[in-house]
Amino acid sequence: MVWQVGRRDTITAAMQTNPPCSPSYSSLVAVGDSFTEGMSDLLPDGSYRGWADLLAARMAARTPGFRYANLAVRGKLIGQILDEQVEAAAAMRADVVTLVGGLNDTLRPRCDMGRVRALLTEAVERLAPSCKQLVLMRSPARRGPVLERFRPRLEALFACVDELAERHGALVVDLYGAPSLSDPRMWDADRLHLTAEGHRRVAEAVWQTLGHEPEDPEWRTPLPPAPRPGWLTRRIADARFARQHLLPWIGRRLTGRSSGDGRPPKRPELLPCTDLLQQTADAGLS
Repeated sequence: MVWQVGRRDTITAAMQTNPPCSPSYSSLVAVGDSFTEGMSDLLPDGSYRGWADLLAARMAARTPGFRYANLAVRGKLIGQILDEQVEAAAAMRADVVTLVGGLNDTLRPRCDMGRVRALLTEAVERLAPSCKQLVLMRSPARRGPVLERFRPRLEALFACVDELAERHGALVVDLYGAPSLSDPRMWDADRLHLTAEGHRRVAEAVWQTLGHEPEDPEWRTPLPPAPRPGWLTRRIADARFARQHLLPWIGRRLTGRSSGDGRPPKRPELLPCTDLLQQTADAGLS
């Protein structure tokens, strides 16, 4: 299922064309919310890994002394990302900065897309001059009724991303248009966060967009068809989802709380990431 059509396809292709030679980057800072924090790519120790950690490990394996910071915190709105992460990220003067934000805003019952656009614009204007390469994304979306309800907001957000990228020389990673990432099997039981395989494919997408040789040229390819679960199985899954994930989410919205309240960034300093290299070696990943 590919949703970009006509002129937008042309824009996407132009912005995702790899630079003429593989670049050499010595540092990466990731800014955003739960998607960039790594939920729900769960490690045995209870922490989250995610696409940004996987990308950093790949880059570090090829660049001695590579440094990485991840300022992302789950649940953050674009205004909070701007206030709490952007200045810190800009001050680090990293080679590459990734910014993914605004999706949590679009999922709120009341969302002022004009305000979201203005805040995202301010974030990009601060980050773009601070790094060699700014990377923006069209976030992936799980196929289903929730997507259909919020599609107009999502596409308004992604149109803003396109415009800002063109204006500031940023790269855009089109995850929203990837058939593989819309498949419900790529999503955790909470239906909001990617599985480990989903995060691996996102890391591959960013890797390629930065100009590196593909390690998985088929990351966009849809999964093989699977038998549709029966009616009863689907209803049981829906009930479990509502009880374990949807109702707590609604409760936080009603009380003004966030899953990220009081939570520090996962990697607040721009430092060598030898721990990620060891983690990757232990997992047998590259």
